[in-house]
Amino acid sequence: MSHVIEGEDRPGRWLVTCDHASNRVPDWVAGGDLGLPPADMARHIAWDPGAAGVARALGRLLDSPVICSDFSRLVIDPNRGEDDPTLVMRLYDGSIVPVNRRITPAEIDERLERLYRPYHAAYAGLAARRADTVILAIHSFTRCLNGRPPRPWQVGVLYSHLDERLSRPLIARLQAQPALCVGDNEPYSGHLPGDAIDRHALVPGRLNTLIEVRNDLIATAEGQQEWAARLAPVLAAALEDADG
Repeated sequence: MSHVIEGEDRPGRWLVTCDHASNRVPDWVAGGDLGLPPADMARHIAWDPGAAGVARALGRLLDSPVICSDFSRLVIDPNRGEDDPTLVMRLYDGSIVPVNRRITPAEIDERLERLYRPYHAAYAGLAARRADTVILAIHSFTRCLNGRPPRPWQVGVLYSHLDERLSRPLIARLQAQPALCVGDNEPYSGHLPGDAIDRHALVPGRLNTLIEVRNDLIATAEGQQEWAARLAPVLAAALEDADG
C-alpha cells in the first residue's frame, strides 16, 4: 500500500495531504529494514512525527478528504521530483542509511512504481474531484538539527513566490495570535521545483499552502487535536481572504 485516504466523499473544498505520514518500510524493501536503528527510524529523518494526526483531524474539521503516504521518506520521498538527487536519501541529518548507500537504478524504479507513482496518482485524482480544490499540505519539523541552533518557531507557513495568495493571509492571521512564533517560509523555503505542491498546485494553478508544526508540540494525540482545532478556523478565514 502506498497511501491511505480518509473521507474521500467529504464535500469540502480542501484536500489535506501528508507526504511524510509514515515511517513504514515495506517488506519487499530489504526485508523491511533500511539498516538504521529503531531510534533513527523514529526520528524526523524517516517521517514527520505527529503530522498525520494533525492532517486527519483537519480533514474532519474542514469536512474534506485527506491523503497520507504509507511509506517512509527514506524509502523514497514523495515530496521530491523524480529527478531530484534527494529522492532517495543516503545520508540525512548525520545518519547514514545503509541500504540506500548501495541502491541500484532498478531498485529506485521499483520504489517509484510501487510507492511514489501510486501515491501521486491518488493525490491527483482527489485534487481533480472539483475545479476549486485547495491543497493543504501538513508537515512537521524538528526543533533542532544536529549541530544547528534551535529553531524558535512553533509553526511555519511555507509557500512559493509563484503563488502566495493563501499563505500571505494565513501568516497574517497566525501572527495575530498572541504568544505564537510563526515562520514566514521558515524553517526553510517553500519552493522546490518538482515537489508535491509544485506538481499538484502550482502547475495546475490551485490555491495552496504548506504548514509545518514543530513536532514536539504534536507528539501526542491530544496535541495533534489541539493544533488542528487551532488551525482550522484560521485556515477557513484565510481562504475567505484569498478568495476576496
